[in-house]
Order: sequence, then structure tokens, then C-alpha cells
Amino acid sequence: MSEIHEFLKRKDIEISAKRYGVDALGAMAQGLFASLLIGTIVGTLGTQMGVGVLEQVGAFAKEQHVVGAAMACAIGWALRCPPLVLFSLITVGAASNELGGAGGPLSVLVISILAAELGKLVSKETKIDILVTPFVTIFSGCMLAAWWAPGIGKAASSVGKLIMWATDLQPFLMGIIVSVLVGMALTLPISSAAICAALGLTGLAGGAAVAGCCAQMVGFAVMSFRENKWGGLISQGLGTSMLQMGNIVHNPRIWIPPTLASAITGPIATCIFGLEMNGAAVSSGMGTCGLVGQIGVYTGWISPSKEAIANGAAAIMPGVWEWMGLLLISFVLPAALSVIFCEGLRKIGWIRENDLKLNS
Repeated sequence: MSEIHEFLKRKDIEISAKRYGVDALGAMAQGLFASLLIGTIVGTLGTQMGVGVLEQVGAFAKEQHVVGAAMACAIGWALRCPPLVLFSLITVGAASNELGGAGGPLSVLVISILAAELGKLVSKETKIDILVTPFVTIFSGCMLAAWWAPGIGKAASSVGKLIMWATDLQPFLMGIIVSVLVGMALTLPISSAAICAALGLTGLAGGAAVAGCCAQMVGFAVMSFRENKWGGLISQGLGTSMLQMGNIVHNPRIWIPPTLASAITGPIATCIFGLEMNGAAVSSGMGTCGLVGQIGVYTGWISPSKEAIANGAAAIMPGVWEWMGLLLISFVLPAALSVIFCEGLRKIGWIRENDLKLNS
């Protein structure tokens, strides 16, 4: 056993929840951002401005095999793959995403991890490494894609559709559940964006997810303003509420205000404003990070994604009600509610001075 352990250590193969569930999952989300998300934004700009070249660039970046390749490369980078393994994952990711259908991102995650680790096992073990390593990585990855990707994709898509169906059926209860859980996932060191992408969350469920993520980001940004000033407001409000994880570990009670806010804004989004996120599913888990969540809602209004269209979405012309709902759910309500709850907890001593202070 010690020899196997030493071999795996030499190959930098670490079988752990952190390596696969945090590092690889988070990197996969970055791959999605660098392809599908940017492609959606650029394509939408091109459509709205009537600039054909932008539409073309957006279309290239959104191609299913391109998105799969980007995700797989990002996963390989997170797993610290040698160059030949990393480059070979391009083919594996493209195949996995194509064969995985609507649940492609989850297929890419699972299969790319397996192919990457198999490639690392044989990397630099032979004198013909330039042939052996790419062959093992690509062959194993593509075989697994052909065998597993359709099933994984169908399972992920079914879970996502179940969540969306339940949200349509019970918008109040599911609005709370989806908003709170996805919002908490955003603050935790896992990727809420990748989870939403893997499940294909759009529609009302996507709107509830946006509400939850905004509640966490804007909530922490505003309620910690006295400690972190403008730098903290921007880094958390437009960056990530994950910056507060260290403080949450020291005092979990600081998580109560934004989480309560998400439990309120979620059902308001689903029941009152009927806020739907019909852009790229990855946007559902982004909140106000670079305003990607809001851009996703807008692109879903004017040009719904393939996933959303498959679930019955159609383009609309947003009016005052839609814009008011987006602004209230994204910024106004999370800020106001989180501050109110936070001040109450400060008064009873549950949140103390500098509990929300970020290390500079």
C-alpha cells in the first residue's frame, strides 16, 4: 500500500473531495465563463447593436464542443495535469459535452477527471510518452464519454427539470429552498455556477437562484461596509461573498442575515415578479459577480438559451415591471434586508465589531 501511495503522490493524484468537488468544479465554472458565458454576452451585444462580427464571435464561443473543450482544459489545469494530458483533454471535453446533451457540464466534469487521472498515471512512464499519454487520455476519455455521458447528462437534466417543475408548481416553497441553497453554495468554496450549469437551471428556478446569489453577495457587501468600506463593497458585491468564509468559520452567525434575506427575496422573485433567468444556465449561479446574473436575465428576455427554449421559454420585451423586479431582487432588497437583520444581531451581541472584517 505504501508503494501505491508513493506512486500516486509522485503523480500528484490526490483522491479527495477538495481536489474534485472544489478545485475541479470551480475550474469547470471558469471554463464555462471563458466560453459559453462570454459568447452569450458578446452574441447578445452583436444582436442588439446589429454588429455581425460580434454575433459570429459569440456563436463560435458558444459551440457545444468548444464549451466542452474549455471546461475540460480548466479541469485539467485544476488537477495539475502535465502538458500532454492537459492538451488531450480538449478532445475528451468536446466529446463529453456533445454526448451529454443538456447535462453536458456534469458529464464533462466526471469524465474529464477520470481521463485526466488515467493520463497522469502513464505520463512520462515510457520512452514514447508523446504517443502513449495522449492515446491513453483521449481513448479512455472518449470511450467513457460514449458509455457514460448520455446517462450522466440525462440524469443531471432530469434533476434540473424536476427542480424547475417543482418551482413552477410550488413557487413559494421552492423559491425559498432554491434561493437559500444556491446562495449558500455561492459563498461556500464550491461553484454555484457550475452546479446551476450542470443541472441546467433556468426559468423560475433560475430566477430564484439569481435571487439567492445576489442576497449573499450584496448582503455581505453592504452589511460589512463599516468594516471594509468601498473596497469590500466592490470586492464582495461584484466579486464574491466567498471572501467571508474565513469569518464565517470563526462566527457562523454572520451568515444569518444574507441567508434570511435570500429566503425572502427568493419567493418574492418567483411569486410576485415571476422573475425568470432564461439565459445560459451558468448565469443562475453568478449573482452580481460582474453583473453576470443580471446580464443572464436580460439575455434570457430577448434571446433565450437553448436550454430555456427546450423548457418552454420565449423571448419577451421587458417593461417597467420586469426591470423593477430585477433591480429590487438583485440590489435593493438584499441590501436593505441584510442590513436590518445584521443590525439586530449586532445589538444582541451575535455579531461583534470586526467579525466581518476582510483581511487586506
